[in-house]
Amino acid sequence: MSQASTTYHHGDLRAACLRAARELLEESGNAGLSLRAVARRAGVSATAPYRHYADRDALLSAVAAEGYRELAEQLVAAHPSPVTPDDFAEIAVAYVRFALAHPALFRVMFVDPCDSSSDERVRATEAIWKYVNDIVHSVFPGADVDALSTGALGLVHGLAFLHIDGKFDVPAPEVVDDRVRAAVRAMLEASPASS
Repeated sequence: MSQASTTYHHGDLRAACLRAARELLEESGNAGLSLRAVARRAGVSATAPYRHYADRDALLSAVAAEGYRELAEQLVAAHPSPVTPDDFAEIAVAYVRFALAHPALFRVMFVDPCDSSSDERVRATEAIWKYVNDIVHSVFPGADVDALSTGALGLVHGLAFLHIDGKFDVPAPEVVDDRVRAAVRAMLEASPASS
């Protein structure tokens, strides 16, 4: 079989391209990601990825959507039915752990521009936001759900980036977990000082 015929046909081209893109991201970050590089890594012709992705932004959107789905799975696995602030803190820990385990993917999800017209990406981000709102509603039934969701997500998201950017000197994952738990609890338990 010639090289052209072995690289042209593929059983699941879309999945192979996503897998190749993820590998390239983890190895060299966003700078090394192109449709040509993905094609080489997937072992397909240089034009094959264009069957599923119009351009690099469309590929990044698909990678981001996959990341959002994986993040949601990890958050649910951390605590499937949160009802207490401690449950909420465990979900925050899972969020930061995901960022630390997949820093390049996390950046694609939250930093790199993606195709805002990508239905897959829009649905995935909406699902994450709904999940956060549902948690806040369950754990804090009397709270302003939108405001507390925004504040909590902002805090946890900020902690994730501070850790993946190396802004905290953290010797062990357990220290990260403890720091995230403490920050979330402090935010949730704080009350204004009486004047």
